[in-house]
Amino acid sequence: MSMTVAERARTLFPGLMVSALVALAAQFVAEHYGAPAMLMALLFGIALNFLGEPGPTSPGIDFTARHVLRLGVAVLGARVSTEMLLSLGWGMIALLVAGVVLTIVFGLLLARLTGQSARFAVLTGGAVAICGASAAMALAAVLPKSERSERDLLFTVLGVTVLSTLAMVLYPILTRALGFDDRTAGAFIGATVHDVAQVVGAGFSISEEAGETSTLVKLIRVSFLAPIVMVLPLIFARSARETEGDRPPLVPGFVLGFLVLAGLNSLGLIPAAVAEVLARLSSWALLAAIAAVGMKTDLRNILRVGGGAITLIVAETLFLAGLALWGIVGLGLYS
Repeated sequence: MSMTVAERARTLFPGLMVSALVALAAQFVAEHYGAPAMLMALLFGIALNFLGEPGPTSPGIDFTARHVLRLGVAVLGARVSTEMLLSLGWGMIALLVAGVVLTIVFGLLLARLTGQSARFAVLTGGAVAICGASAAMALAAVLPKSERSERDLLFTVLGVTVLSTLAMVLYPILTRALGFDDRTAGAFIGATVHDVAQVVGAGFSISEEAGETSTLVKLIRVSFLAPIVMVLPLIFARSARETEGDRPPLVPGFVLGFLVLAGLNSLGLIPAAVAEVLARLSSWALLAAIAAVGMKTDLRNILRVGGGAITLIVAETLFLAGLALWGIVGLGLYS
């Protein structure tokens, strides 16, 4: 017998509230101590792992990790538009597209040498190339499931967040050493740093112009999330060897939501105030979702990924940075 809406809400409420409280705690630490909010939500969630075990909070935590996550990704669409895309110029757009595709391909090739699965390579490569933890969660939602799915997701979120934080500190120093002007430095940071928050931090630590440029470039990378998430189910559905469970839908609902909001924003139909509210909603939804994922996963499983997984995600990060430098300096695609 199916539950009524009220009964369903009562069942989910404890887990939803726990996830929201962890997100609030993570945001508080981020605002007052400068720590990445995503990383704090993940670590706090892992520390509260016992709440994800069967009990009163488990259904709501599961719901947050799955459905609130999709809401957060869908609402990201309100932050991008075709006008933003075209303002960069075709050379820079080509470089960003190449960065996404080639980083994932590089990850797939390196995965064979490091003993990692194709699924894990796509997950880490997409997270590195597109938008960090947000991309990792979106990609995990459409990739075939296995007994290692949650462990791989947690490792990827942790890995890209740590590497993104390091890049936030090191890349501004690198751009100064290379003699980049503020606009070029912002383009490099936006094209390489994984998470949006760290892109903003790194860019504005240089100057206002660098910060605005880096944020623009980064949001264009975020827009590539939708086509990648749409294509992946088609690729993995062709390989029975890679599919270890139910096949994901060919066009997930949250991707359609992303595209609809991006289209409305491109047409100027989303007022600035509404766009700001949606941006904050997306940030909070993703923060609560990663806290819930942390509560669902045992830290001991994350530590079993091994050196091959660490090598893979670090190598993908360095590959993307090298490709961006080659495009910006060697080919002059953003001068």
